[in-house]
Amino acid sequence: MIQNETFVNLLTDLQIIDNYTPSDNALALSNIDARYIKDLKINVGNVLSNAQYLTKKEAYLLALSVAVNEKYDLLKTSFTNLAKAEGATDADIAEIIACTSLMNTNNVFYRFRHFMKKEYYSNQPAGIKMSIMMNPVLGKAFFELVSLVVSSINGCEMCVTSHEQSVLQHGYSESKIFEAVKLGAIIKGLITVLS
Repeated sequence: MIQNETFVNLLTDLQIIDNYTPSDNALALSNIDARYIKDLKINVGNVLSNAQYLTKKEAYLLALSVAVNEKYDLLKTSFTNLAKAEGATDADIAEIIACTSLMNTNNVFYRFRHFMKKEYYSNQPAGIKMSIMMNPVLGKAFFELVSLVVSSINGCEMCVTSHEQSVLQHGYSESKIFEAVKLGAIIKGLITVLS
């Protein structure tokens, strides 16, 4: 059982307090009243509730993509419910899952091409079906933003560069991109503590 009030408040804000079994990481930090717990709560709260360029629905959907990417079911459920409370539909949720899956496929494939730097691999058609990218439910700009966040987490330089250019071409600002990638980084850090 976690006694750290700040950590309990973070779990309550995320609506996972009743279903969360503390990880060794969470216990190690909360048992000594680590200052990082306060930082983490502030950072998570800022990216989810105090964003300047993302709506709450967008923030929760981006957070969901990170939870899906990191295979953290408790936050997948939480962020799905929070996104739906902000107007997300079942189709929106399904598209986040599909986009995250596709980015995992592409990130592995394109990182391989980038690492190898061989003409043969670079000149071969990818042959990966990506029809969901053509007419996304959430709109092309937001789909590309999700793709950028997931690709950033997965460390695919080619994908990050490509999606950042696409997001800008579809009218989003660098400020929105920065905020979205920061959200992805903070939620990934949250999962490191929770899992």
